Amino acid sequence: MSDHNACGRATTRRRFLTQAGLLAGGLAAGRVRAGDASKAAPVIVGSGEHRYECLHDWLVPPPEIAWGDTQGVAEDSEGRLYVTHTVHPDSKSPNAIVVFDKNGQYLHSWGARFRGGGHGLDLRKEGGTEYLYHCDTAHRQVVKTTLDGTVVWEKGLPEEAGVYKDKAPFIPTNVAFGTNGDFYVADGYGSDWIHQYTIKGEYVRTFGGRGTEPGKVHTAHGVWLDPRGREPFLVVADRSNHRLQYFTLDGKHVRFAADGMRRPAHFSIRGGHLLVPDVDSVLTILDEKDKIVAQLGDGHPSKLRGAPRSEYIPGKFIHPHDAQFLKNGNILVAEWVPTGRLTLLRKIR
Repeated sequence: MSDHNACGRATTRRRFLTQAGLLAGGLAAGRVRAGDASKAAPVIVGSGEHRYECLHDWLVPPPEIAWGDTQGVAEDSEGRLYVTHTVHPDSKSPNAIVVFDKNGQYLHSWGARFRGGGHGLDLRKEGGTEYLYHCDTAHRQVVKTTLDGTVVWEKGLPEEAGVYKDKAPFIPTNVAFGTNGDFYVADGYGSDWIHQYTIKGEYVRTFGGRGTEPGKVHTAHGVWLDPRGREPFLVVADRSNHRLQYFTLDGKHVRFAADGMRRPAHFSIRGGHLLVPDVDSVLTILDEKDKIVAQLGDGHPSKLRGAPRSEYIPGKFIHPHDAQFLKNGNILVAEWVPTGRLTLLRKIR
């Protein structure tokens, strides 16, 4: 299968993944070198100071790894890139964490324990050591590991919260990091509570819970520390309520932001801008006043989740699930599609 429907092109040395959807009962997949399509014009998304060259399938795993839904991304201090995915049933490797260098070249993989549940992936430096915080939706755990996958601790349903009665589910989706070392776990696929812990993993408090009123959330899919104002807030991707909701760091409701929000999934911050990947087919960038400054790759309404690669539209997103501003100002996007897709938006300066 050729890659004529990919958006943008990487350098001539990059192999291009063109995994298709399920065709005739089997997974149709193929690879070509980007150089084979180097004559194609670049695809540009955005406008003004928010213009990017769009490079779909920028991160390509080796043949033994077949992407499942690509759901979380992180970047460490050396520029290495970490991707978590659910692992496709046809994959020869069970590893759910795939690591690339800053240029997008594959390094290694690990994390078979997260197969089927690799979801949120957030990174923090604590002292001189960097750690990954994983939210495993299949096994309903939050797991802290080193960058090579060594487990530091793992947590399941927080009994001390006292809110999980009558078999209410706990299915964590993402983690945020506070200014004092605390971290927050969003139970976004379970019962919509947000749990706060110290850096040592000691329970502090619980807030949120399902609802529509201030302080309540529905599908609290993503959480992030927002330090852009006079005081830091916790911002929650209140997905099924089609809004963002801001809380103080001790769990008190501050405000909503709904302009442009469809089904917000998670966050990243660079300077004064908040990046919001939205599973309804767009990336939205907001300023400090929650005003939209850019919407990138808007493919709404998209019905292409299970479609073959050949039907994907250049420059249009299907289901952005996570996106991160990289240190160089580019944006890396992971999409919730059955054969995975990692897109680099290369900043045009």
